[in-house]
Amino acid sequence: MNISLELLLLLDAIDRRGSFAAAAHSLHRVPSALTHAIGKAESQFGFALFERVGRRAVLTEAGRSLLDGGRPLLEAATQLERRARQVASGWEAELRIAVDALIPAERLFPLIEAFYAAGHTTEIRLSNEVLAGCWDALLGGRADLAIGAPGDMPAGGGIHSETLGSIEFVFAIAPDHPLASEAEPLPSAQIRRYRAVVLADTTRALTARSAGLLSGQATLVVATVESKVAAQVAGLGVGYLPRALAEQEAARGRVVIRETAEPRLPTQLHLAWCSSHRGQALAWFTQRLREAETRVALLP
Repeated sequence: MNISLELLLLLDAIDRRGSFAAAAHSLHRVPSALTHAIGKAESQFGFALFERVGRRAVLTEAGRSLLDGGRPLLEAATQLERRARQVASGWEAELRIAVDALIPAERLFPLIEAFYAAGHTTEIRLSNEVLAGCWDALLGGRADLAIGAPGDMPAGGGIHSETLGSIEFVFAIAPDHPLASEAEPLPSAQIRRYRAVVLADTTRALTARSAGLLSGQATLVVATVESKVAAQVAGLGVGYLPRALAEQEAARGRVVIRETAEPRLPTQLHLAWCSSHRGQALAWFTQRLREAETRVALLP
């Protein structure tokens, strides 16, 4: 193969600088070395790469095609070298963050923006999880950091966990749902008669969990909090929603909030990560997530 990264680098420098001499200066080489390298390549290819236009060295059509196709390779090689240096310095090439569905992903965007603004180039990969999903993602190696993992940490070890905060829940139903006109507090026996809208647990290996569901109650299973809200607004079922979200929907007249005889307890959310992970990107995020200001932004 006659095409090398070295040749592509030379073509790129000459094209950008406009002459062999200027390109040689930018690469800290002598012009004769570039002339020899390009001449050798042209001999091997059997076609010219440059032509003279006045004092400028201009790529031929074949040379332009070669460079245009090769520039992504140069960029990929540069990124590869940068990532290797980054990993060698302790910064991960990629940080996988599992976020529980109770925390809208956009609340993390200011934190991620600050990470990028600090000049860090670790690739961030977000995934949305439900119930035991965050814990499962950590134990299964699908995530390095979990934000908002709910409930108790599963047995097995290898995970460091800290309390992030808690979320309160209220019972929310469509204004025209039969339960909306019943006397409060609503007893469990009465609620059980109606379908509950529940989130599907995203765990793959752990025992699936449920929340706010009564024994024997029919269910409509959905994948996201947004779908759960929409289903309850449509009167397809009943269920508990985070207080802030339910109050927002109630202010719009889309749901009504009712007291229940056995209210759902607040859910404790956790910040968790693999104990063996020592990367600098993980350390940066965990440090920021311990700050009160960040926690308030995540769990208003």
